[in-house]
Amino acid sequence: MGAGAVQGARQSGTTPGVGGGSHGTAAAVRAAVTPHPGAVPAPVVFRPVGVSVVRIRVLVVDDHRIFAESLAAALAAEPDVDVSAAGSGPAALRCLDRAAAEGRRFDVLLVDADLGGTASALGAARPAVPVHDGQADGLVDGISLVAGVRSGQPAVRTVVLAEKDDPRRAALALQAGASGWVAKDCSLSRLLTVIRGVLRDETHLPPALLTGVLRELTAARKHRTESERLVESLTPREREVLRCMVAGLGRKAVAERLFLSPHTVRTHMQNVLGKLGVHSTLAAVALARRAGVGPVDLAGDVVERGGQLA
Repeated sequence: MGAGAVQGARQSGTTPGVGGGSHGTAAAVRAAVTPHPGAVPAPVVFRPVGVSVVRIRVLVVDDHRIFAESLAAALAAEPDVDVSAAGSGPAALRCLDRAAAEGRRFDVLLVDADLGGTASALGAARPAVPVHDGQADGLVDGISLVAGVRSGQPAVRTVVLAEKDDPRRAALALQAGASGWVAKDCSLSRLLTVIRGVLRDETHLPPALLTGVLRELTAARKHRTESERLVESLTPREREVLRCMVAGLGRKAVAERLFLSPHTVRTHMQNVLGKLGVHSTLAAVALARRAGVGPVDLAGDVVERGGQLA
């Protein structure tokens, strides 16, 4: 019986097919509000007034398309997660820059620890097509991407996804600015716990890695202190030459930049190697980076003409 019949019954005090009086009216009302046998009751939905869900924006960066798409799909099923995926470091950086320009920054970056690793090791082309951007890209490994994001967008939290526990690489990731290191075969609930935890400024590591990571960080601090001591033994000009070496400049380019002869630059480079106790430019650059020595600013002139820093 419909609502019209119920309204008519209330007005007349009777219901067609049912005896008159209050009993007939009550029966009509019960019939109107009682579901028909076999009917599916409508779900009860609670909609709090004025309460909005705070969404977490996640970017998955992995050069294995199937894994990236599967993980993105699993995360997207969460009611408070918006997720995108990128298949390379450069593609991820473009996603981050575009999102920042549009005022919808990502909150968390999930980065493959072996991003571009196959290509880097074999010197071959990138092993997978980017998920987010199909254009050709240069290679950016996972740790370098973490460092770049930490420098360019420090508000974005990064979590490294690894196929195996590696204390040395986990320590490098933390030093680069990562907030967590998680096994790729962990459960989705564990990953979500880490994602939400790093947004509260927590650092997440597997318990089995803690001792090894602490040992690596302690050793790195010791090496950094020794490296700093060696760099301090250089003259101002030698330090400037070292910064040029860190920037990847060759002898001729250093000579042009510092307004010196190639022979003088060669002498400075030999002195740098000798004082640092290394035998190659590559080793000198590695030591300089441990000591916190960055590359010379190639965009501007930071050295005066005439060799006044020597």
